Amino acid sequence: MTLRRGFLAEAERHAARIRSELGQASTSKLSMEVVASHLGIRVIAADKLVDFSRLQDLERIQAFAFSACTFDLDGIKVVVFNPIRSAERRESDIGHEVSHVILGHELSALRTIAGTPFRTCQPDQEEEATNLAGTILLPRPLLLSAARRGLGVEEIAQRCGVTVDMARFRLNRTGVVKQIRNAQTVTQ
Repeated sequence: MTLRRGFLAEAERHAARIRSELGQASTSKLSMEVVASHLGIRVIAADKLVDFSRLQDLERIQAFAFSACTFDLDGIKVVVFNPIRSAERRESDIGHEVSHVILGHELSALRTIAGTPFRTCQPDQEEEATNLAGTILLPRPLLLSAARRGLGVEEIAQRCGVTVDMARFRLNRTGVVKQIRNAQTVTQ
């Protein structure tokens, strides 16, 4: 799937605006729960709503079937996340849902899983939410700073509280590693 023209620059602007509103540097670690709270979005663990054993059963039946979802309850957005996931994965999951809200995505596709209907966003909106969440967590200035200091994917992930997959995704998406490599080649 291809993102609409200009979306990656738009995502960087959203990330910069949110960080500025929160008084956070573009190179600092940022929690998606802090972002959600700032935007008036409630975040709650699913085990506060259903018994934890039900979440474990769902995981056994179909691994990764549920990561997070968003509800609109009388105008209040509520993100419900799966507490089974690692803290790093939850950052991405919550970020993905918060990004749908930021982008004004509407639930529009109906899918049935195990006989239960679920409303979801269109695939292009899912891709936008994934990219915006990654950009808020790891904006280009943060990645550029980390790469200039010689930090690798694992160290960036650890310092920023995200998965290695997310750090790798963002490094690849932004082209930061290639930019640093080219700059080093020029100076040699």
